[in-house]
Amino acid sequence: MKSTTEWISRSVSRLRAAVPKGDKSAPSGAEGKASGDAVAKPRSTHERLEATLRRGPEALSPRALRKLLADLQSVVAPEVSEIEGGRRAEAVAAWYAGATPEERRDLWLLMCEQMVPDAGRFQSARQRYEAAAGTADEVQAEIGLRRAMLSPRTRLMQRFAVFPEGMRFLLDLRAEILPQLKADKRLWALDAELEQLFSTWFDVAFLELRRLSWDSPASLIEKLIQYEAVHDIRSWADLKNRLDSDRRCYGFFHPRLPNEPLIFVEVALVERISSSITPLLDEAAAPADLAKATTAIFYSISNTQTGLRGVSFGDSLIKHVVETLSLEFPRLRTFATLSPIPGLRAWLGKNAAGLLERLDDKRRTELARALGSPAPLQATQLLGAFDKALELDAKSPVRQILLEGAAQYLGRQLQEGKPLDPVARFHLGNGARVERLNWGGDPSSKGLKQSYGLMVNYLYDLKRIDKYRQGLAQGKIPVSGEIDSLCRD
Repeated sequence: MKSTTEWISRSVSRLRAAVPKGDKSAPSGAEGKASGDAVAKPRSTHERLEATLRRGPEALSPRALRKLLADLQSVVAPEVSEIEGGRRAEAVAAWYAGATPEERRDLWLLMCEQMVPDAGRFQSARQRYEAAAGTADEVQAEIGLRRAMLSPRTRLMQRFAVFPEGMRFLLDLRAEILPQLKADKRLWALDAELEQLFSTWFDVAFLELRRLSWDSPASLIEKLIQYEAVHDIRSWADLKNRLDSDRRCYGFFHPRLPNEPLIFVEVALVERISSSITPLLDEAAAPADLAKATTAIFYSISNTQTGLRGVSFGDSLIKHVVETLSLEFPRLRTFATLSPIPGLRAWLGKNAAGLLERLDDKRRTELARALGSPAPLQATQLLGAFDKALELDAKSPVRQILLEGAAQYLGRQLQEGKPLDPVARFHLGNGARVERLNWGGDPSSKGLKQSYGLMVNYLYDLKRIDKYRQGLAQGKIPVSGEIDSLCRD
């Protein structure tokens, strides 16, 4: 009963956002200007469909807009079969391929404002459901409410998914919409509907885990170069090194996108937890002895489809890869990452002064001496010293403060109950813990720009994954003793 009620509440909220309430979004006068604003408010598709002439920046004329709406409605017509509906959807997709960005936007707005549930039918179904709550008629009333909330837009998306390139079309369409959401709330309903459908269509139960190797088709290997998001692949020799005998690369594939990895992970099989990305990317290094490998290092995980933002299957990928590797290499005991810290520099830029305030008099004096500057020290001086991180020796007080700041950032900082760093959010959300900071782990220009060269290991302790997830849900970031001591609470 509780889950049903929660579903109803979420769905009603989405519906209220999607169903237009009269013409409240329409301009109050012919010029459609807000008080003191020289820019006319955009007309809704309801107004434009009733108009005769195009106004200002509108892409499609009222006549062309009516024609496009009729094409969309024909796709979901009740008397049309799935196959015929898919054929008609393919014709709309062909129009879309040749449309301008402004014309495409008109299509989005039609989907958002015209392809909505029948408000009257929904209201009646909701009243019947509320009246039937706790009675023998409750189940039937819930079924009626679910049907009333099924929008023509949902059926439209389903018909687009019918033709061979339909799934690709929908993913690309959402990828186009995402950057526009902040500027135009009218698009939220379409985005929410696509995300909900993708969450079902791309559930891990429908995905296939496949290994990518040097023997894979060239067109597939090229996708690794195209989509690698963590450590750019510099050459074919670089790629071959990442697919060598002591490496593994796995991806999740969907049957409607058989030659397109949705997400892939690169793994190095080594003897101990890696502290630097340099030897892992060394093209001249000899392959490791697999007979001695006890540790699997996940050193790059890349999502390839912008249109699947909000659809998470990274945790399932790691779980499946761990199971696959364990079967192939029974000696493996440790599963960890070697990860970037992309948000560290920006966070330190805002919190360097706080790090200085936490120092006692002795450490403040030592730091001033190391920086060659009299007290009181300024945050800008500390940040300037961080920029020379790779030149600092192991006993440098500047180095120690940078490590403490990184530990604080990764091990204590939460935003809305989630880790602040995006990579930490991914791995900790999947049940890992912050294990170790690695000085100079990524000395590349990108590594220095993101985190002054620091990298971090997240450890997947298979026996404690659920425990760590539970702790994170309660607001406690799981960390090793080493990281905990660096936090200096």
